[in-house]
Amino acid sequence: MMQTQIIQNTIDFVKSKLKDAEGGHDYFHIERVYKNALSIAAKEKGADIFIVSLGALLHDIADSKFHDGDETVGPKIATEFLVSQNVDETTIQHVKNIIENISFKGGNFTQKFKSLELDIIQDADRLDAIGAIGIARCFNYGGFKNRALYDPEIKPNLQMTKEEYKKSKAPTINHFYEKLLLLKDKMNTETGKEIAKGRHHFMKLFLMQFFNEWESKN
Repeated sequence: MMQTQIIQNTIDFVKSKLKDAEGGHDYFHIERVYKNALSIAAKEKGADIFIVSLGALLHDIADSKFHDGDETVGPKIATEFLVSQNVDETTIQHVKNIIENISFKGGNFTQKFKSLELDIIQDADRLDAIGAIGIARCFNYGGFKNRALYDPEIKPNLQMTKEEYKKSKAPTINHFYEKLLLLKDKMNTETGKEIAKGRHHFMKLFLMQFFNEWESKN
């Protein structure tokens, strides 16, 4: 089967699989990450575009936070799908490694795998977590979990373990300090770093406005 056909089949599969997903982790999120990953790959050079495409499209096929924290579901679904498409074993293993190592997980997670393709997809995924879209996704998920917008009594926790991070029920604003504002300095590629600067700045302006309004400093 041609690579272009496999990519199209993957798009169709992901669209179908995520048709009822939470708004911040739906197919539109996947599509943005896919497009950003291809854009970064075009500037960074040297990446296998087929692996970048499959990895980006399948990276959130079963996000663990929607599966009781089970991190094995996504790689399993992705592997079964790629086998059905007769994708070679080396490519399948690479995509599986990407899915298993892309997540932030509280920032205290050590990657067990490295590749240029993972770097690119991770940057694309992190870019979708910051800026205007990142803010929208953050509050959408907070609403989905019925979390408070903000509580001055509950301070951000930057020392969470992976398990504590996954189980956190902290107010949505805390997530900016526990993850979103940290991502600019965790970008892998020069292209990702450059794009992240503007999105990071936008979030800081948003937070300044948010706290001014919270304190009625009009």
